[in-house]
Amino acid sequence: MTDQQGSTNNTSRYDEELNAERDYVATLYGRLDGLRAEKQEQLTRIQAQGLQGSYQNQSERDSFANLYQDRINQLNAVDDRLVFGRLDTDDNASRHIGRIGLSDDQRTRLLVDWRAPEAASFYQATAANPRGVERRRHIMMTGRTVESFEDDVLNPGEHEASQALLSAVSAPRTGVMGDIVATIQQEQDAIIRDQMRGVLVVQGGPGTGKTAVALHRAAYLLYTHRDRLAKNGVLLVGPSEAFMNYIDQVLPSLGETGVVMSSVGNLYPGIVSVGEVQPEIAEIKGRAIMQKVVENAVSLRQRSIPETTWVHVDGIDLRVRPSQIRRAIRHARESERPHNQAREVFVDHMVRMLYDQLRDIVSPKRQDGLVNKADRSYLRQEIRQATDVRRLLNMCWMPLSPTGMIDELLSKPKYLVDAAPMLSADEIRLLLRAPGHAFTESDVPLIDEAAVALGDLVDEAPEATQSWKQRNLDTAEAALDNMHYTLEDIGVDGVVTAEMLAAAQEPETTWGSVADRARADRTWTYGHVIVDEAQELTHMQWRMLFRRSPLRSFTIVGDLAQASGAYANTDWGTVLEPFAGTNWRLSELTVNYRTPARITDAAAAVAKRAGRPVTTPKALRQGEFPPQLIHTDATAQHDSLLQVIETQLKRIPGGLVGVISTEQDSQQLAQVLNSHYPDRVWTGTGRRRHRDVALATAQQAKGLEYDAVVIIEPQHIVAAAGGAVGDLYVAMTRATQTLTMITTATEDQLPAGLDDI
Repeated sequence: MTDQQGSTNNTSRYDEELNAERDYVATLYGRLDGLRAEKQEQLTRIQAQGLQGSYQNQSERDSFANLYQDRINQLNAVDDRLVFGRLDTDDNASRHIGRIGLSDDQRTRLLVDWRAPEAASFYQATAANPRGVERRRHIMMTGRTVESFEDDVLNPGEHEASQALLSAVSAPRTGVMGDIVATIQQEQDAIIRDQMRGVLVVQGGPGTGKTAVALHRAAYLLYTHRDRLAKNGVLLVGPSEAFMNYIDQVLPSLGETGVVMSSVGNLYPGIVSVGEVQPEIAEIKGRAIMQKVVENAVSLRQRSIPETTWVHVDGIDLRVRPSQIRRAIRHARESERPHNQAREVFVDHMVRMLYDQLRDIVSPKRQDGLVNKADRSYLRQEIRQATDVRRLLNMCWMPLSPTGMIDELLSKPKYLVDAAPMLSADEIRLLLRAPGHAFTESDVPLIDEAAVALGDLVDEAPEATQSWKQRNLDTAEAALDNMHYTLEDIGVDGVVTAEMLAAAQEPETTWGSVADRARADRTWTYGHVIVDEAQELTHMQWRMLFRRSPLRSFTIVGDLAQASGAYANTDWGTVLEPFAGTNWRLSELTVNYRTPARITDAAAAVAKRAGRPVTTPKALRQGEFPPQLIHTDATAQHDSLLQVIETQLKRIPGGLVGVISTEQDSQQLAQVLNSHYPDRVWTGTGRRRHRDVALATAQQAKGLEYDAVVIIEPQHIVAAAGGAVGDLYVAMTRATQTLTMITTATEDQLPAGLDDI
């Protein structure tokens, strides 16, 4: 057979297998559409019942309607590129790997969920340890169409990448993060599938896929530990809302829609925080001593009176001595309850003291010396409702809200000085601001700390009896038993608990998913917490997060070299010791998939010259274009910027050019870019659509990526961070293709290391 004949036969065999894959994938989509139609029919049928029956029946109906809707949402989210792989094993079995698992009506498995144990070999098999795999196939799809496939030899070299991986990392950025489920590498897969217990720290340099690993780990844990996480859920925390917008479609595409995702500044229910303008203020608010400041602020609101006073109750004057107030305060504090609950102890003590005094006045002893036993219990209520008494008790022990207390703490000089004697006068002046100021992201941990110290405001409405609650719980358990097979069929058996249904039966209670209820409840504790860009967190932010997982089940992802500010930590042990002691383990990512070696080497040189602990992962690509430093003067800087942008847009068709600067410089840059590129400048909010030029600060760019990066005045970025190079290091490593820096500074004014570019 000639070479030409062999080539023709190979082409024919490839086309046959491609058509076979297309036919099989079409079958899978048929099953997906059938399931979606089935769930839509069930949802329509249950919604058509309307508001009939008892409140219990209505709440049950709402609960199951939510389940059907969640399942429909899941099926919709995985529609794009449903299948991405196939494993042929040495026992002549074949299984396709996809975003979710699918079975036919006879429960024959058609598609294996990527998180299932049977799919692990797709990511872990090598020539040295094939794990029973004879062939691994990557299936490339666009939408629902199979475009091509690629069969792997299992040992392409320790860090040599398959064509599927190279295509993924080289593709133009879309402005939102894509999943890596089809190209997860062996070391990433080991972290994703690591056990859930304890605190796992994932350290990795820029471009190693830390965020992708964190998201895929969230999806994997929910799949593997569904029974444990169904009641408590998973919390995923990121550094900013721009970052959360960037990643918000990844988990749905992996088959999960129930994770609570929040920036650290928006973690407290009901507060949408703003950025902290001055890093010095954020640093002070993040110190461990702020725990004591909040504690002092609460204690200061529990105070006695300077001298004896009188209160008027139903026409009678009663005397109140300072010693009596102090005794009641001491008694309340000894209860060790939060401020608002302890206030009830204080009030009860004072009311009892005033009652004894009032009773002796209105019911004196009889002449024969016996006590008048007439019922005077109504006097307690009169004392409580007396205006003078209420005013006095509130003055000594006011019920407080966390937001109100922190607002006053940061706006009243005397209050802050008394609560924070450990701060200097200059630090006090930095913290003080006008009353009613918008809460910043560094205020949120203080509010959370205050919420713990204060407790909830006491509700005087009578509580439902335990027997009533138990009756609702028994009814809910019976309803779930009746619906067991229906829930099992849709893959959500165990997701709805009896407690959830019982709560839905309470008046004025709206049933919601675990994620919805967790998001609205400050006291919610999660089954697992994942923290991305964790090197940025302060001591007080860590306190807030560890409060949300008492079992200390965490995945912490970050890179210490990328930390902002002059006070950045240099080792994870120092960060975690106050919260986890030595009970944590470290995994490292060693391959840089995003940033070419030419750029990472330049960024590492800057970080190392500044003494930062730099992780140096091996770059997957060398890169076509070396980083460039352009010197210009102020009058020509904007022209230089526009010229560089035009060059990069032509160089990377369909790509995204990120312009990174300080907050101060960005204001003028926004005018220039919007004028030259009307309707094409993307600021990270909303969808990118046709926008191909992005403007961001170094802080906003954390965790994001661009095809080309243009940094304006790198020395300004360092100066804005108090002389620290972390933000500049972050900005330099956002690029997947090219890096350009434009400066008006002289060489001796630039950060060390840039002179080598």
